[in-house]
Amino acid sequence: MLTKNINFKNFQHKKKKLNLRDKFLSIINDENQVINSLTNYYTNSYSKKFVKKYKKTTNFRVIGMGGSTLGTQTIYNFLKDKIRKKFIFIDNLQAQKNKNKNKNFTNLIISKSGNTIETIANAHIFIKKKDKNIFLTENKNNQLYNLAKKLKSEIIHHNNYIGGRYSVLSEVGMLPAELMGLNASKFRQLNSLIKNKNFVNALLSNVESTIALIKKKKFNSIIINYDQKSENLFKWYQQLIAESLGKKNTGLLPIVSNMPKDNHSVMQLYLDGFKNNFFTFFYVNELNSQKINNRYLSHSQKFLKNKNLSNIIYAQKKATENVFRKKNIPFRSFEINKRDESTLGELFCFFILETILLGKYLNLNPYDQPAVELIKKETKKILI
Repeated sequence: MLTKNINFKNFQHKKKKLNLRDKFLSIINDENQVINSLTNYYTNSYSKKFVKKYKKTTNFRVIGMGGSTLGTQTIYNFLKDKIRKKFIFIDNLQAQKNKNKNKNFTNLIISKSGNTIETIANAHIFIKKKDKNIFLTENKNNQLYNLAKKLKSEIIHHNNYIGGRYSVLSEVGMLPAELMGLNASKFRQLNSLIKNKNFVNALLSNVESTIALIKKKKFNSIIINYDQKSENLFKWYQQLIAESLGKKNTGLLPIVSNMPKDNHSVMQLYLDGFKNNFFTFFYVNELNSQKINNRYLSHSQKFLKNKNLSNIIYAQKKATENVFRKKNIPFRSFEINKRDESTLGELFCFFILETILLGKYLNLNPYDQPAVELIKKETKKILI
């Protein structure tokens, strides 16, 4: 168990005991803005008064790419049952009809550099004259900052030292969360988590296990996700792992499989195909799950009587884990007992710390993404 809200079972295989505690403590004690953003010491660059101005606003549109929007999409989908506002996400370049052309939005346009080409293009496509606009960008001369000035829009400072994929608990994720009506302070769990022996021990043991798997040439990290509302959590995780560790001819390839649908496609390969994979099972106990209608059940289907969808999905998860265990396929498991801000904040902290620790052990800089910058420069050359 990590905390009361999350049951965690680590990979069951032999691993070498590594001295990761010192590395962990150096990360925690480092004057690092990424780590600071996970704590309740972090100071937002917006005020409660600013959020209050938008209390009655119901339609928001978030325009950004990658880490600028994935964290917010995770929060919105994972906690959707608590949210009464409507959020639309524009996070790619694609031709689409504007079905909402007669509806006014408050746009959140997000880019740390302010020069992300896709975000600039979408801003110029979707912003309408009557829209309200909030720009989250660095407080310096860049394309979005200048556009915000031209539109006389609100500008929120994007912390210069926090890159997109690590920004979910900074202004980038917490301003949208507060506009959704959620409590930002409940997400920032690190202060209590580092005092929790179960959490710290599980984190360190998990990283030791992952390193042992990498040494065995297992580079595919496959998420077996049984919660539809967590799809964006693992899209966020996918970017976090791939962009932070994919350097110097090493890294992990995160692959997201949504269950039980993928039982009928790729599961055959996972069970009997190549063996360079390891797996993460993820399940959320859904309290208000739809029940089976018993009326038309045949005698051969009586095992479904009085069951709900959550019962069936959980049975499939446990069955799959049993088969994996028999086949000696390495996996870890997360079972979520409660869907709220603190649980999601704990998951964000766990995965961010896991990634940074792996990077430090593998002698990689987990905070940069040098190869991606090459494509940005090349694209600009072609367009000029």
